[in-house]
Amino acid sequence: MARLPDIPSDSALARLFNQERAQGDATWFSLPGGATLYKAGEPAEHLYLVRAGRLGAFRRDDGGETQFLGVIRPGEPAGEMSLIAGAPHSAQVVALRDSEIFALPRDAFFEACDADGSVMIELAKLMILRSRQAATKASVGVPSVFGFVCTGEPTPLRALVDKIGREIGRLGYSVTVVGAEAQHAPTEWFSEVERDYQVVLYVAEADDQGWRQVVGRQVDRLFRVGKGDTAPPKDGVAPEPLQAQRLVDLILIQKKTAQTPRGSEAWIAAAQPARLFHLRRDNSEDIKRIARVLTGQSVGLVLSGGGARAYAHVGAIQALRERGVPIDFVGGSSMGAIIGAGLALGWGSEEMDVRIRDAFVNTSPLDDIALPLLAMTHGGKVKERLAQHFGDTQIADLWLPFFCVSSDLTTGTYHLHKSGLLRDALRASIALPGVMPPATTEDDHVLVDGAVMKNFPADVMRMSQVGPIVGVDVSRGRSIMADDVARPASVWRWLWSGEWRKGPPIVSLLMRAATVSTGRDLAAAREATDVLVTPDVTGVEIRDWSAYDPAVAAGYKATLEALDKLTRPVTELRQRASDRNIRK
Repeated sequence: MARLPDIPSDSALARLFNQERAQGDATWFSLPGGATLYKAGEPAEHLYLVRAGRLGAFRRDDGGETQFLGVIRPGEPAGEMSLIAGAPHSAQVVALRDSEIFALPRDAFFEACDADGSVMIELAKLMILRSRQAATKASVGVPSVFGFVCTGEPTPLRALVDKIGREIGRLGYSVTVVGAEAQHAPTEWFSEVERDYQVVLYVAEADDQGWRQVVGRQVDRLFRVGKGDTAPPKDGVAPEPLQAQRLVDLILIQKKTAQTPRGSEAWIAAAQPARLFHLRRDNSEDIKRIARVLTGQSVGLVLSGGGARAYAHVGAIQALRERGVPIDFVGGSSMGAIIGAGLALGWGSEEMDVRIRDAFVNTSPLDDIALPLLAMTHGGKVKERLAQHFGDTQIADLWLPFFCVSSDLTTGTYHLHKSGLLRDALRASIALPGVMPPATTEDDHVLVDGAVMKNFPADVMRMSQVGPIVGVDVSRGRSIMADDVARPASVWRWLWSGEWRKGPPIVSLLMRAATVSTGRDLAAAREATDVLVTPDVTGVEIRDWSAYDPAVAAGYKATLEALDKLTRPVTELRQRASDRNIRK
């Protein structure tokens, strides 16, 4: 009987499975890449052990988004927590590639534990370790084997992947790039390579069809690479084993001189990627971004809603740029979505300042008062200003991966905007109930401000990226006082002073009510962040659109203070201690 590979001979798990296999209780089976081992909610009836290949654990949130929880490697168990607790599985586990699995029935497992207590002790240590890693926000079983395949019009890939590999090496990881020369290598060879290197990059050129099939079934995550200035394949893109688990991404190569990408929505429709990255030819910063994504060092920035207080996000972005913190993913809600969209579009600090002042500060965006049948304002001024500053830009054509959220009153869940016309998504995300008319979709759903259901969507960001998350939340602290909702002593004086341009006091009440997160939602969002910035914007009234400078200053100050408290760079905050010690 062959001993399980990659498990020390004195391991209690190794002894258990070798013994139970000899007795006929532990069964062996092959699980093809993309196949499901078990689903969330199913009863836990077996303890599983990975002999070869890799498994991935996934969980789906209330909005239907899938979160990738981590990788289960050879020699590691799966399903142990639910089995011991006697509870249904809390996550879905899927084969990331062709895998070999041992399964031990529940009764046989507990009988073995009665005979050898060291098995339960070993599993208890493993569960405690995994729980601690989750509590400290360290990555648990992060992907380390990636594939790159050509899609659409052929473009050379090896030189590009070599550049990415060199950048990964500069980050301190051992890395290798493997091409079609390994097409006929035995399974054991792949296992050896993955043990010898911290990061493995497999690359298949357009004419390497046989090797491409191998790559698609041998990686933790797959990247399709196409030319951004060409049309996607007319017949679509062939499905990959990892497609259903949202582990296939798209990289579009853009011209070095491209001002903004164009036509990316067609690629999204054809390839159905989990994420889209734009990479300009010979642009070292874009290469560095991909390297950070592959090593779990990419940084996501999440900006909350909060009316005029969200100006603080402008100061936070300035501080991050000054400290050299890269921003690789952007997400936001309500006013935070608008500022985040400008960042993702490529606005520099000066352009950001000019555009936000023009759109919101110089004149109120909410002074087109309406007969309140649907809302206090027509919403026309906001719509015009979004069109002026974002034009016909599609979300897929932003330089950085971006999302914003609105609240779907039809379904009672948040609505995630990751594609489509940017200004329409922002219009929905900022549609405060009672202040602005709601937005509607083609299927007749009613969308209002994202802050109603997901004001600080850091947990949504965690669904799409495993690296550190910087969150800026302006919804905390004392936000509305009795004076803010007091009836004006004189309506005529109120009109003459120009205070009416902020909207009547009911606007403050509605805006604050819409941006108050429940304790549960706020805890989940804050748990997802690695750097939490909470600017002191108590002195900024939520509807005071002229209070730009103090809010920006508060965001700048709070961000610098949060960064000064860190003991290591932001990009390294989610690395496991073992990774930091092993890096060369």
